[in-house]
Formats: sequence, C-alpha cells, structure tokens
Amino acid sequence: MSFGEIIVILVVAILVLGPDKLPEAIVQIAKILKAVKRNIDDAKSSIEKEIRINDLKEEAKKYKDEFSSTNENIRKKLSFEEFDDLKRDILDKTKVDLTFDSRDDKVKNNLSGQNLNTEEKPNLSKLETQDKNGKINV
Repeated sequence: MSFGEIIVILVVAILVLGPDKLPEAIVQIAKILKAVKRNIDDAKSSIEKEIRINDLKEEAKKYKDEFSSTNENIRKKLSFEEFDDLKRDILDKTKVDLTFDSRDDKVKNNLSGQNLNTEEKPNLSKLETQDKNGKINV
C-alpha cells in the first residue's frame, strides 16, 4: 500500500466511524491483524515441523535399512562360519586314514580314532565276465 492509499482509507474511516469510535476500531483491527499474523506463523511453524519430521523419518528409514542389511550380512557370515566350523568338526571326526602295511598286505582303516584291521584280500582267482546275452562266464 502506498501512503496515498492509507490516507484515503483513514479519511473514509473517520467519515464512517466518526472521531469517537475510530481509536477503538483501530485497536480492534490491530488485534485482528496480530491474531492473523500469529495464526500464519503457527501454520508456517507446523509445516516446517512436519517437513523436519518427514526428513527425520526418511533418515531413520535409511538407517534402519542399512542396519537391517548389515544385520543380514552378519547373520549370513556367521552362518557360513558356523557351517565351516561344523564341516571341519565333521571332517576331523570322520577322517578315514587308509594305510597299506607291506609286511602282511593288510589294509588298515582308521575311522574316528578306532583301528579297524581287515585281513580280507579280494579273491582275484575267479573273474566273472558277462557276455552280450547277459550270460555270466566264470
């Protein structure tokens, strides 16, 4: 508003309200303008808070997703490490050690720390063969 417009409004207000009611009207108008300004400031503040809350929610979601991803990777890594440990334990406990004793042609099986000696030799004197018709030849 320019200065001329304000003067015109004051002259019209004096003519309509009169000099007695004009000060009260100005006070009321000032109170109304103050209330409007306060409401506008409150609305701005609320909007800014909502924007900050949304930003914080987005940031929290990013951290949550990152944490979940890291947690999942740790679980996978632990699972593989546990699996590897279990695999090593099983292999250590079930390790089969086949050794050949040249003195008496025995094969020794060492299974889980127990020595199982077998003195059986394969019987190679009889060889069975099968012809095209399915007949077994000795």
